[in-house]
Amino acid sequence: MSLPAYNLYRESGIDWVDRVPQHWQIASLKWLSTRYSGGTPDKNRLDYWEDGTIPWLNSGAVNSPIIEEPSAYITEEAFANSSAKWVPQNALVMALAGQGKTKGMVAQVSFPTTCNQSMAALIPNERLAARYLYWWLVSNYQNIRNMAGGDLRDGLNLELLGSISCPLPSPEEQGTIAAFLDRETSKIDTLIAEQEKLLELLAEKRQATISRAVTRGLNPDVPMKDSGVEWLGEVPIHWGIGALGYLCSIETGATPDRGEPRFWNGSIPWLKTGEINWAPISESEEFISEEGLANSATKLAKPGTLLMAMYGQGVTRGRVALLEIEAAYNQACAAMSFGPRVLPSFARYFFMAAYDHVRDSGNETSQMNLSVGLIAKFKMTIPPTKEQAGIVSWLDSEVVKLDSLDVEAKCAIALLKERRSALISAAVTGKIDVRERSSAMAAAA
Repeated sequence: MSLPAYNLYRESGIDWVDRVPQHWQIASLKWLSTRYSGGTPDKNRLDYWEDGTIPWLNSGAVNSPIIEEPSAYITEEAFANSSAKWVPQNALVMALAGQGKTKGMVAQVSFPTTCNQSMAALIPNERLAARYLYWWLVSNYQNIRNMAGGDLRDGLNLELLGSISCPLPSPEEQGTIAAFLDRETSKIDTLIAEQEKLLELLAEKRQATISRAVTRGLNPDVPMKDSGVEWLGEVPIHWGIGALGYLCSIETGATPDRGEPRFWNGSIPWLKTGEINWAPISESEEFISEEGLANSATKLAKPGTLLMAMYGQGVTRGRVALLEIEAAYNQACAAMSFGPRVLPSFARYFFMAAYDHVRDSGNETSQMNLSVGLIAKFKMTIPPTKEQAGIVSWLDSEVVKLDSLDVEAKCAIALLKERRSALISAAVTGKIDVRERSSAMAAAA
């Protein structure tokens, strides 16, 4: 998209943009809007939260550009006995604090609502269009977060929001810019959604391809038999089924004393569960010394050992990785050294297919962790080793193709997001003049 610049520019006098079109003004939100935060009724008063009729938002609601539904409803009594305030329809709300990326995010409300104390309502006056302000704040998301300070725990406040300066075209031009960005970002968002859907389909195809190969083999005409394992169903008649405890040795590691500096920063790679992410492991984030190895229960695993994360954050538990180096490992890892009946590379693919079922086996414990005992009882398919090698070779080839498509889709998403951000910034700072294009689009409609 090629759009013209304005004819004349001047220095903006503000930090976030160098120049603005000559006829634009600059003003701070202190003079352009009303700002206030809300409140949270007493959570211990269940009657405040049951059968309420007043919409109420928490800071998580700003994850949607336009808020269509409240986070909860509160009662009239709850509203009267708290600092919650009404936010008018079409006003903006910004998260003053929140987990992860929430702080500094902004959204427009599509209905009258109330909000909590971690959110600020922004009600523009007649000089400032709400939708234009929305795009200006979106374009300066990181700048706004930086105003709170470097500590992630630091929040924004109403005074800081009031100090934000905003380029100010005429109200008519603000509306034109906002409509242009609504339209063009919607097109880009559609393209991003298509690529994200493609990623989902590729992930499903990848999982299905691996699962079918390690549970059914590559010959579609082979006779089948019942495996005796519910989730496996039928397997080729000539395949075996065995518990891991009879197919490999399973050992856990340990962590040398962190209080002993001489145990650390040596030459021996030492692994944690966060480094187990399906991909082969050829390096480690940390190293221990010979003393650290000798004075702890950690062990050295040889190349070809399959490591499994027995517990860990989020999706980590149940993942496996094949060692390409000799390395020690911590107590949250299980090292599986297979005997002659199972190729480690085949076992790796098998556990990719069995990931959800392995994780489910950990649900038998109160902490939902895996253990050596649980892993030892888990059953896997055992094709002849020559057939295992053929399956691994075929899967390596197929997975590379799918991973290549995955990378292409992710690159496309990154470029589209970059284009989206650049377009928003260019429009709200006046680097591009969208008036003629918007007029042409309106005439064609």
